[in-house]
Amino acid sequence: APMGAVPDEVIIATFYNFSPRAVTASMSGVWEAASPESLQAARFRVAGRAMQRVGVELSPGQIAEARMLIDPVVAALDFGGKPLAGANAGVALPDDPMVALWQQVTVVREWRGDVHIAVLVTNELGPCECLALQVGTGRFPARIAQATRRWTEAEWAAAHDRLAERGWTATDGTVTPAGAEERERIEAETDRLSAPIWQPIGDSGAARLSELILPIHTAMDAAGIYAVLG
Repeated sequence: APMGAVPDEVIIATFYNFSPRAVTASMSGVWEAASPESLQAARFRVAGRAMQRVGVELSPGQIAEARMLIDPVVAALDFGGKPLAGANAGVALPDDPMVALWQQVTVVREWRGDVHIAVLVTNELGPCECLALQVGTGRFPARIAQATRRWTEAEWAAAHDRLAERGWTATDGTVTPAGAEERERIEAETDRLSAPIWQPIGDSGAARLSELILPIHTAMDAAGIYAVLG
């Protein structure tokens, strides 16, 4: 929705590890059913209700302080090659202060995500392969990956074969020590390329922002939201 009524090909390119069939099946008739603007407004309502439901506790002063830190970060971002972050940055912030903060955090999160995809492409780690590697680490349940990304059994097998050829996975799909090391290297490279995000507020400002928004994560975790998603 933040990107507008784009064709499926743009979504496939931007979201990377979803199979083309997952995108086409999910997007069939979406833009005819509702406009991007109405879907974006619904997204904000859902985010606000979710944070209320789990009892996120941030005072108006804490929200204002967090915005003072994250707003200059977002304003200084270079969106070249960062399509999903750029799209989210172009969305008008809602009136609800908590949801507006959440949206600014979303921009930063998607900026790192766009960088991560660039690193995956550079390392010739394809959409299904990067997902299979994540599943092999145990960090993402296979049943959720297969149900939501909709790669076929043949495509999964081919991805595992390519990873095995690189010595990154074993025959059962689990990640080898070499694979784990390479995955951490890719994460470290993503972090390195994302570090300039925080230049406007420095390390101390980034640490303070993390402290201020931590209650969102804490409340979601305590409510079991992540367990349900996993």
